[in-house]
Amino acid sequence: MGLRVIAMTAEQIVLLGGLWLDPSAWDGVVADLEKQDRDVVAVTLPGQGDGNTGATLADQVAAVLAAVDAAPGRSVVVGHSAACSLAWIAASERPDRVAKVALIGGFPPADGDTYFGSLTVTDGALPFPGWEPFEGPDSDDLDEPARAAFSAAAIPVPEGVVRATVSLADARRYDVPVVLICPEFTPDQAREWIASGELPELARAKNVEFVDIDSGHWPMLTRPAELARIIADL
Repeated sequence: MGLRVIAMTAEQIVLLGGLWLDPSAWDGVVADLEKQDRDVVAVTLPGQGDGNTGATLADQVAAVLAAVDAAPGRSVVVGHSAACSLAWIAASERPDRVAKVALIGGFPPADGDTYFGSLTVTDGALPFPGWEPFEGPDSDDLDEPARAAFSAAAIPVPEGVVRATVSLADARRYDVPVVLICPEFTPDQAREWIASGELPELARAKNVEFVDIDSGHWPMLTRPAELARIIADL
């Protein structure tokens, strides 16, 4: 596990990148939060930047909880994409130490769900599949150089992470406030998905807010200053 800790304030912000990303994906966001004297921890998730090709979801959860436990106070845990699952697991494991969960472009799973069941695992890992699955709103704001840079830096995520089963044990997670940051979809769409029963964990959460951001699926890369402002406002 690796941590990059920047600045010091009373409440910590924990940043968790989605599949194929290491902590450098947050550099622009961290730089803006640092200017605002925020206490920021961008977590190196095992298997995503530390060379641990045998990492498991339990290893990633342990890294997140270590960051939360190391804070002098409570934390705002920010998950992106698949790592929204990690943020929600942290709320379940540490409901007294997680002040708020922010979910960017993703949703919390239900207990017993697979962490990430889509796309094809090859040789024990899930490689970045190229841009075809993400054509449209997900990637419209990434130009060709940005796409090439992303593809070159993408880290295959170990099968022990993506195919693991999610465990959510503590019902107090529903008391933790949730902010759903909506990039490639709108707040109205998210509300519809919750109302239709597609997102049962959010349907049971007692305090859910919605924030729109005009971006594709990776706003930390294309709208870092705006995303940092949203996170700071949390």
